[in-house]
Amino acid sequence: MEDHAEEPAGVGAALVRTAFLVDAVYADAAREFDLTTAQSQLLCIVIPRPFGMFELAKTLGLAKSSITGLVDRCEKRDLVRREAVPGDGRASLVALTPKGAQLAEELHEVILRRTAELTAGLTGPERDTLFGLLARVVTGNSVPPAEDLGECPSA
Repeated sequence: MEDHAEEPAGVGAALVRTAFLVDAVYADAAREFDLTTAQSQLLCIVIPRPFGMFELAKTLGLAKSSITGLVDRCEKRDLVRREAVPGDGRASLVALTPKGAQLAEELHEVILRRTAELTAGLTGPERDTLFGLLARVVTGNSVPPAEDLGECPSA
């Protein structure tokens, strides 16, 4: 029987290195669109639907004051707008403006293409295996489905 005592640390290190690699691709793409990584993540998250401020803060792992500043900066660039929540005068939803929607879709395409290119050295079956394993890691850790968060890779 083989000894796999070092395996969890090796897998953990590989996942961390992969996260750094994906983060670098994401950050490079965001810079090309004159966005910060946080701004690009916000845009990607709200592609499918408007999100509440609390939902955004939780999804992005930001404090309330930080998400407010992030939304303010995107709003000043006409990328997002705040919409009132019917029946709740204090709450607002963050939605893409037409300019923001176009930018988010272009960014989305670039990020997905570039992250897919990271697996160029793998065969089709290896990519299928990787996809299946990563999907299990994601679902096994209660990550919300992509349709709930937008389709861009995000933190």
